[in-house]
Amino acid sequence: MLLAISWVRRPFAPSSMGIMLAIRCAAPGDVAAIAALMARRRERYEQHQPVFWRGAADAQARHTAFLATLVDDPKVICRVAEREHHFAGFAIGSLVPSPPVYDPGGPTCMLDDYAVVDDHDWATIGVDLLRAVTEEARRQGAAQVVVVCGHADEMKREALRLAGLSIASEWWTTPL
Repeated sequence: MLLAISWVRRPFAPSSMGIMLAIRCAAPGDVAAIAALMARRRERYEQHQPVFWRGAADAQARHTAFLATLVDDPKVICRVAEREHHFAGFAIGSLVPSPPVYDPGGPTCMLDDYAVVDDHDWATIGVDLLRAVTEEARRQGAAQVVVVCGHADEMKREALRLAGLSIASEWWTTPL
């Protein structure tokens, strides 16, 4: 199902040219591209925090199987972005109850698996994906969105700021 088509103007493109971007529901055929993109992102995260982000030997196979269950779950909000009919990123949101000591006014939409192919697309494609997931989450009664973002992922962090999000918590770690 196609959810949105927009025209994104790129700074390097002539003003008369745009790039067609489509946001749609993820399908089982998207799982391999999503898993491969997340494997590359985890490798980059591991360079920053080698213990916290150390991948298991079979991480990609396990993650691929897990992602397949999410894409097949009608309660999970899975969106894919395509630029000129090529996979450009994805976002997966799950509505979860808030911890019992907090009351934000409804469930939380948690985005953990969320990435774009080209880091320079965070401010455009990344924000469009976030908007698509949060609009659906709002329709389903979510009161807030929480997005997981690695500390060294500066372009993603800036896009989240541009989209109006703010830091609620940080995790600090050290190897033992």
